[in-house]
Amino acid sequence: MATRTREHADIRVTGMSCAACVAAVERALRAEEGIIEASVNLATESASIAFDPEKLSVDDIEKIIERAGYGVRPPTQRVQIGISGMTCVACAGSVEGTLNRVPGVESATVDLATERAIIRFDPATVTIEDLTGAIEATGYGVISTSSRRTRDEDDEAAKLAVHNRNVIIAWALTIPIILWMVPEMLWGIMWPTHLIHHVGIIILAVGVVFYPGWVTLRSAINAIRHGTANMDVLIFLGTTISLVTGPLSFVVGIANYAGVGGMIMAFHVTGRAIEARARGRASQAIKKLLELEAKTARILVDGEEREVPVETLAPEDIMVVRPGEKIPTDGVLIDGKTSVDQSMATGESMPVTREPGDEVIGSTMNLDGYVQIRATRVGEDTFLSQVVRLVEEAQGTRVPIQALADRITAYFVPTILVVAAMTFVAWIAFPEPLRQVALWGSQFLPWINPDLGPYTLALSATVATLVIACPCALGLATPTALMVGSGKGAEHGVLIRHGEAIQTMREVRAIIFDKTGTITRGTPQVTDVLGHGEYGESEVLVAAASAEAGSEHPLGRAILEEARSRELETEALADFSAVVGRGVTATAGGHRLLVGTPALLEGENISVPGDLLEQKASLEEDGKTVMLVARDGKPIGMIAVADTLKEDSRAALAELSAQGFHLAMITGDNRRTAEAVATRVGIDSVLAEVLPDGKVAAVKDLQGRFGKVAMVGDGINDAPALAQADVGIAIGTGTDIAIESSDITLVGGDLSSVVAAVNVSRETFRKIRQNLFWASIYNLIAIPVAIAGLLHPVIAEAAMALSSVSVVTNANLLHRVNMRFPGNDA
Repeated sequence: MATRTREHADIRVTGMSCAACVAAVERALRAEEGIIEASVNLATESASIAFDPEKLSVDDIEKIIERAGYGVRPPTQRVQIGISGMTCVACAGSVEGTLNRVPGVESATVDLATERAIIRFDPATVTIEDLTGAIEATGYGVISTSSRRTRDEDDEAAKLAVHNRNVIIAWALTIPIILWMVPEMLWGIMWPTHLIHHVGIIILAVGVVFYPGWVTLRSAINAIRHGTANMDVLIFLGTTISLVTGPLSFVVGIANYAGVGGMIMAFHVTGRAIEARARGRASQAIKKLLELEAKTARILVDGEEREVPVETLAPEDIMVVRPGEKIPTDGVLIDGKTSVDQSMATGESMPVTREPGDEVIGSTMNLDGYVQIRATRVGEDTFLSQVVRLVEEAQGTRVPIQALADRITAYFVPTILVVAAMTFVAWIAFPEPLRQVALWGSQFLPWINPDLGPYTLALSATVATLVIACPCALGLATPTALMVGSGKGAEHGVLIRHGEAIQTMREVRAIIFDKTGTITRGTPQVTDVLGHGEYGESEVLVAAASAEAGSEHPLGRAILEEARSRELETEALADFSAVVGRGVTATAGGHRLLVGTPALLEGENISVPGDLLEQKASLEEDGKTVMLVARDGKPIGMIAVADTLKEDSRAALAELSAQGFHLAMITGDNRRTAEAVATRVGIDSVLAEVLPDGKVAAVKDLQGRFGKVAMVGDGINDAPALAQADVGIAIGTGTDIAIESSDITLVGGDLSSVVAAVNVSRETFRKIRQNLFWASIYNLIAIPVAIAGLLHPVIAEAAMALSSVSVVTNANLLHRVNMRFPGNDA
């Protein structure tokens, strides 16, 4: 069977205002041959599309969106171009001036020290080839180019400014309407005359609807023109019907509801502004991450320090970082020693020590050392960029529970239009029975006037039905909670790659842990040094380390590392021999040394005392590897080495067990060692001596016993098992977090991050369920009440606006939830 070609595109979509808009765009995309998957997110105003490049291009997809009545806005791009031939500031100024005059270039700066240009441009207007051509036309050469997408916060600020302006204008025109209408409603006074009163209200209402409300009207007209119906269509009909009653009131027996139309639009505009602000707060996690980026870096050029914009950094640049400064980009420490605050990346509260050869993460804080760092990843390849990309991708994915809400919103607006028409017909056809309902409601609802004419009551109920219906609350219920939850997770070093994992995690009954590198550190360490007879710990360790100086075995390196940590000097090695399966023999400092098994010593005719063998057996029962040490024909002690537990393993696993999970451990180690580790950390079941290719079968076995399971592993050796598990949780390795086989990636290696991942998933899903429940209940209750004529249209619109705002606000409450557990409040 041929493999289907597949590519992915993320496209920013403009003009969407509600869940019906999302459904319209998705419907248009999915109807096109060549589209494999399409997911549109209202909260992020983007479409995530998988497509067949043999049938469609990105340009084709953008045209599909535009044909559906919506806009496509390409992201501003930033490019770095290396330039040759510049010899002075005037050269740089000449190139900079030329670039800034190219149509489509927003800004261009040229740095002589680094011989690079940083250009921000609109890719729809100008290409990178145009930019390099402009540089070459000026007389300089182009060395290289690298592009980077820019998240422009100014765009969001501009949108909020427009919302705020519209709110001010809307209420500046609506408050006089209210002041004019109140005396009429309470005392029947129309000031100063009947004509001026009604004409004035109509003029003010027209101003509200057609100026601050123009964005809504334009969106509605656009949707109608393309054969779709969105939330704005309902507001458009509600306000225009109300406006039309104004002029009609002069010629037919109907009340002037023009002022009501103005108030509806004022509340709608206000609701949209509050919603936009709340949605901005929901996405603040990404903004916070982007704000963490260092702005400048100091690099060594010909032995001298030069400060350059961080965008101009290139791999292999040597950065100088002083105490209290941010590390500009990912790299490897090559000189100096320091402590680094990595809390922004891993959620760990305690600083970590970094020495030459250690990886460091860009934008983390260098606390107390003067260091030099070789840049390894820059631009879109950095750890921080990967985090932002993964969070953005997660926010664009779907949670299964959202499927029903999506199906409802797809048909919601057309259904409401039919219901509203039927409401009008019902009030005209059966005025007296429905007037009795109004009469009953007037006893406790002051805005109901059952004495109004039948057409006025019919229009009031119809308009209320149009504006009370709210698919937005349903459409925003899941994406806003997912946006906040994924951002909250990122703050704690938990990167949710697929939204589905949030729902699946709730159904997980067992969690499987790979032992090595997950529960344990993954590197052997000396745990016990025991002297025999007159020999002390130091003598035993020096003898063993001197012998192991010639070894490349992990156990030998662990012994050498322990000796160094105790600042013990080893003796000069004269000869060395490794005996396969038994240990090593060596001569050092004039002494004959043996480190290994009893069989190694017995092969040299050295008898091992019974008490030593008893101690050895006791240590081995704890899962440790024990090596006997002999010098000059005498046993002098033993050293035990083990893959030690991570500091938080016991506490984290105890917390997961308390939450009701069955805990299993899978390892290739022998059963005795595995059981010893399991006993110490509280594992419920052990799968030992499992080869790498047997881990998938082990996961399937546990799925058969417990149902849905999660697997925690390193993402490389455990990739097949992670993919088989219902939720794959990968432990990140340094700055590499783009682990394709996982549903959730943990930036830090500690198991408390697994607890955080569980808590993030559960709390986020809880908010999704709350949002969907309240949004559904709101519509189920509010629409029948509006049909019955018990809601004033203005109150209906205010309630509709409040429903969307309440859903987004409820999602934002996730910011207050502590996702860690008491044993680790990082």
